[in-house]
Amino acid sequence: MTVWRADILGDGFECADLDLGEDAEGPLVATLVRSLPAPRSFSDRVLRRHRAFEDVDVLYVHGWSDYFFQRDLARFWTDRGARFYALDLRKYGRSLREGQTAGYIDDLDEYGAEIELALAVMDEGDGGGAATAQPRRLVLFGHSTGGLVLSLWAAAHPGRASALLLNSPWLALQLTGAARQLLVPIINLSARLNPREAGPQLDYGFYSRAQREVGPHDDLAGLNGAWRPERAHPVFSGWMRAILAGQARVDEGLGIDAPILTLLSERSAIPLRWSDELTRADTVLDVAEVARAALRLGPSLAVERIDGALHDVFLSAPDARAEAYRRLDRWLTGWAAVHTR
Repeated sequence: MTVWRADILGDGFECADLDLGEDAEGPLVATLVRSLPAPRSFSDRVLRRHRAFEDVDVLYVHGWSDYFFQRDLARFWTDRGARFYALDLRKYGRSLREGQTAGYIDDLDEYGAEIELALAVMDEGDGGGAATAQPRRLVLFGHSTGGLVLSLWAAAHPGRASALLLNSPWLALQLTGAARQLLVPIINLSARLNPREAGPQLDYGFYSRAQREVGPHDDLAGLNGAWRPERAHPVFSGWMRAILAGQARVDEGLGIDAPILTLLSERSAIPLRWSDELTRADTVLDVAEVARAALRLGPSLAVERIDGALHDVFLSAPDARAEAYRRLDRWLTGWAAVHTR
């Protein structure tokens, strides 16, 4: 039986450790966070009124140099009756232990271990003991690198997920074809010779500043700077090779059998110096390249481009953030009408 404890996010949130064994840096854990919907009211039970997603479990996976902290995103789901879970992957956020290289992994498929453990815990049910009596729909929800990880997992496990939701997924490197052909062999060679060799720090902290200036204050105010630093964690050649290998699989086509929603900003901006433009654009990815790459995920795909959104569309300025939630709600309404148990 899973042991849940109070989470750093406060009331309505719990977390549990998932044991992954150990590697050369010591014990490995992932952390599963959950937020459960309030019980239906007496009148709703008597009148047999149901919320739209009472048979839905959501599993959210964060991006690079990140962890789960978005209370508003969890409430979006629990208000609609869904059980919301978020996974801090190994060596990220709540799962990062002293002496570990933050975020490092050299094969994205290894994350399948914590995904499977998380799903097994989710199957235990609301109380963490009795198994879920009725079949439930699984919605995978990934941001940035987490979107790439979940896309690869969904492709390798057909029939498991009922939907795949992607928030600015890192499906493609923001380089021209010629530049990519030049860079990939260099990264692969570096990874073979010294996988822990760090690349140059290209993050000037402008993305973090943009979030602070326009994003949801309550979610951003309590961020842990060690888990989510102002400038991203160092990028190592072994990790970068794993990302490129995953993106190459996307480029070949994944054939994911679940319907997919991809949310993106309308535009990208290059963050060489600070300007207000950086509060209204994706400064991390080339959104046009990601939109093109998304077409190779599977046969049932919607791409929503949101004017004024940041890289994490749910941390954007109020108007863009509200529009992102409207688009998500609209897509889910149609999905729920068609994809029922």
